Amino acid sequence: MRRLQKIAMRDSLLARYTETLGELMMRRYSEEAMRAGKAESDLANRSKSAFLATMSHELRTPLNAIIGFSDVIQATKDDAGAHAEYADHIARAGRRMLNVVSDILDMSKLEGGTLTLNLQPCSVHDVLDGSIDGVRADADAKSQSLEVRTNGELPLLNIDYKRVRQILLNLLSNAIKFTPEKGGIVLSAEASPRGGVVITVSDTGAGMTAEQAATALRPFAQVQSHLSRTQEGAGLGLPIALGLAHLHRGDLRLESEPGAGTRAILTLPPSAAS
Repeated sequence: MRRLQKIAMRDSLLARYTETLGELMMRRYSEEAMRAGKAESDLANRSKSAFLATMSHELRTPLNAIIGFSDVIQATKDDAGAHAEYADHIARAGRRMLNVVSDILDMSKLEGGTLTLNLQPCSVHDVLDGSIDGVRADADAKSQSLEVRTNGELPLLNIDYKRVRQILLNLLSNAIKFTPEKGGIVLSAEASPRGGVVITVSDTGAGMTAEQAATALRPFAQVQSHLSRTQEGAGLGLPIALGLAHLHRGDLRLESEPGAGTRAILTLPPSAAS
């Protein structure tokens, strides 16, 4: 009888100990989860604050130019030559503002899942040529070489021409922006072994670390990069390009090293082939 009482007491103590240990573990897990959630929230808030600060700068700068040159035109009513120059400054500032607003709207649609594609059979060569034409003047302004290379026959793809061209324009614009004068940019394309197409934008720019490359593809986070802060632009080009690649059931990745340039690789899978 006494032995049974000891066994019951031991089992009771063990049960209480197990229950207490479980409560402690759950409490610790809850505290760690709260700390992790707070850290993630703080990071998101800092990223969005940095993004809003960048947006404020990107919108105010061209807006100041528009207002300032408009005032100058009013003050110099009889100087036609000056008016033409000031009108050009106003037009460029307006286009810059339009690009910023368009990027914000596209990013919002991608995150909200409301951006749709207009898929049609399209020649990859047409997309490459249209993209190069869109950035040729920017490359020439920096005396940069801009080359297109294709390897073998490229399949006809069922894609949204406008959106794929937007991806390539973003990649090419970034390459030109972060490549010094007289540098080189190459746009190449080849059919992938399993079907589909692989399009690569290579540059001879400053390059990035693996951490910076990963950050550059994240919405709102890339604006904290020291590279983005030294260049004008909202810094949403790469995240938008990645989102549009995913909409096409493809992918986009960056290969880069400091001092060795960057390769942006866009993959459009066989499912996108017509």
